[in-house]
Amino acid sequence: MRQLTALDAQFLNVETATTAAHVAGLAILDPADGAVNRAALAELLLERLHLSPALSLRLAAVPLGLDHPYWAEDPGFDLDNHLFELTLPAPGDDWQLADAVAEIHARRLDRAHPLWEMHLINGLMDGRVAVYTKVHHAAIDGVSGAETLATLLDLTPDGHLKRRDIPTASADHLRRSRPRPATAPASAPVPVGNGSRAPEGAPGLAAMLAGAAMRTATHPVRAVQSVVRAAEDLDAIPLAAGIPGAKLIAKAARLVAGDRHDRPEMPSLAVPRTPFNGPISARRHLSFGSLSLKDIKNVAKAHGMSVNDVVMSLCASALRSWLRERDALPETPLIVAVPVAVRTAGAKDLVGNQISAMVAPMPTNVPDPRERLRAVGSVMGRAKRRFALAPATWLSELCSVLPAPVTSLATPAIFRLAGRAFPPINLIISNVPGPQFPLYLCGGRVLSYYPLSVLTDVSGGLNITCFSYDGMLDFGIVACPERMDDVWGLLAHLRTALDELLDERVGDEFRDGVGIDLVAG
Repeated sequence: MRQLTALDAQFLNVETATTAAHVAGLAILDPADGAVNRAALAELLLERLHLSPALSLRLAAVPLGLDHPYWAEDPGFDLDNHLFELTLPAPGDDWQLADAVAEIHARRLDRAHPLWEMHLINGLMDGRVAVYTKVHHAAIDGVSGAETLATLLDLTPDGHLKRRDIPTASADHLRRSRPRPATAPASAPVPVGNGSRAPEGAPGLAAMLAGAAMRTATHPVRAVQSVVRAAEDLDAIPLAAGIPGAKLIAKAARLVAGDRHDRPEMPSLAVPRTPFNGPISARRHLSFGSLSLKDIKNVAKAHGMSVNDVVMSLCASALRSWLRERDALPETPLIVAVPVAVRTAGAKDLVGNQISAMVAPMPTNVPDPRERLRAVGSVMGRAKRRFALAPATWLSELCSVLPAPVTSLATPAIFRLAGRAFPPINLIISNVPGPQFPLYLCGGRVLSYYPLSVLTDVSGGLNITCFSYDGMLDFGIVACPERMDDVWGLLAHLRTALDELLDERVGDEFRDGVGIDLVAG
């Protein structure tokens, strides 16, 4: 058994009638002459479910919410609760697909079952099919999510047993009391980081209550320790960085902890107001599209920057254009949170989150494209150098300050108030590295994979996530329609921003990059 960490549990606590805290991906596939069908997906899932712990575990709540929940095997696992199918009406274009997926993405997962769903979507133009998969953020982060996806994919069309002759799946086939334990079939890809393990049950009622009592008694000590550790990064924490003397307090806390590194100072993290900040509704709109990874790498090479820095620059340019169209461009930079993976080799088989975050200004206020590119490289370089010296743990530490019962009750109200009165950031931008070769699902080639993430009152009504795959950088943009009226327009601005950087008139060489890859949460 394993108990959720305070950070894992926070992704449960933020869920309200307007917030669904799952991450997702939309795969567009070649149908392989009908081989990609519900029956084939069902058989594949049942064969490989044991390779992905996040897909076979459900929540086991502690009575009265006295402690964080546990992960436990689902004794009544039923694939019908997780695998669904729908068909788009003609013509099945990208806008119809986006609307259908947005409606699914807005719905919260049922906590009575393992926290994931897969939707097979037929009726796309050119005979393609789509597979939309969502998993709760309490169970995975960006890295483990990519690894979970990898367990279902093959390197060749014939990597998995052909299913062209399976018209439908029987009820007995789709209902199994437990996914197969044992080892992976010979045709399964080698799992990356998600090791198999024996089924586990939740602790009994007495054990849960005893554990809750012990953690409640020791919580004051642990809370003080968390506050002290978080204080070391006080000047890099949204909102807290604006406290008078934050830099001096952070430096003093680091000296007390024995950290004598001279960390780069953070610039101002004051958050300007934008149309997409504030309390969100339950509705979602989304757009998706791809840019050439080769073109982005060429820009990065020409300017001595990392690919991640170029991605940030593209986003800064797109957001600047979108806000200018609405006369809503702030005079100061937007403040962006960039999730960073801190998953160690020893934690690869753990369900849950191993992430932190860098918070930095995004120079949307710089009008010249060349200067904006330089500004992104400078700001992100400073942030990455600081993170390299001492990876920030403030995100998990802050989640540990309040006891579990208080956190679960207070979080929704705190998030709603913060979103309305003092948002700590303007948006989240995530970049997940993926394989640069084609992959196959049930024999069908994955043409694109668009990641889709979470919106909250605190993070704002816009989230931009990208995934590099097979020579392309696939973008998934999620927005609250009450906060952002044209999510497809922002995608168009991303394409224009890349064309602008590829223009030979933009920029002599710039050498200020730091080679630390950032990955999504």
